[in-house]
Amino acid sequence: WLKRFERRLEPFAIPHLTLYLVIGQTFVYLSFLLNLLDPMKIVFVPAFVLQGEVWRLFTFLFFPPMAHWALIAFGLYFLYFTGNTLEGYWGTVRYNLFILTGYVLTVAVAFLTPGVVGTNVFIGGSIFLAFAYLNPDFVLYIFMILPVKIKWLALLTWALYAWSFFTGGMATKLSVLMAVGNFLIFFGRDLWLDLKVGRRRMQ
Repeated sequence: WLKRFERRLEPFAIPHLTLYLVIGQTFVYLSFLLNLLDPMKIVFVPAFVLQGEVWRLFTFLFFPPMAHWALIAFGLYFLYFTGNTLEGYWGTVRYNLFILTGYVLTVAVAFLTPGVVGTNVFIGGSIFLAFAYLNPDFVLYIFMILPVKIKWLALLTWALYAWSFFTGGMATKLSVLMAVGNFLIFFGRDLWLDLKVGRRRMQ
C-alpha cells in the first residue's frame, strides 16, 4: 500500500524537505532571540486550533530545540544530515511520506490528549531511528572526541521509550506510540523478517 500511496503523493512531494525544516527552525530561533516572535504563538495547542488558530497545525514543525545555541546548531546539522541521507536512500516521495506519517500521528495524538502540547521532537526522533536502523555502524563523535556507533544510541532511545511507555500514563503511552509509529509502519516488515532470521539462527 505504501507504493500506491507514493504514486499519489509524487506530484506534491517536496525535494530537500529537511533543509526547509532546518531553515525554518533556524529562522524561528533567531526570531526568539530578537524578540520578534512569541513562542506561544506557534506551538501546537489543540484547544487553540479549535478556536480558529489553524496556523499552529503547521508552525509547530518549525519550533526549534530549546537548549544552548551550540547544541541547537549540532542538533539542526544532525537533523539535516540524517534526513538528507534518508531522502537519498529512499527517494523524495517515500521520505516525504515518512515525514507526513509522523506528522499525522503527532496531530492525531495531540487531539486525543488535549492537555498535551504537540511537538516536533518525536518526528525528529523517528528520523534518527530510521537512519540508525539503516546505518547501524555509523560512528558519531560525542563532544567531538568520544566515538560511539549510532546503533547503541538508538538502543538507548528505544529503552527510554519503553520505560516511558510502561511507567507513564495514557498521554505518555500515546506519545510513545506516536513517536515510533511511522518507524514501525515503514520498518515493521523488515523487523519481523530480522526476528525470524535470528530465531532460525538460534535454533
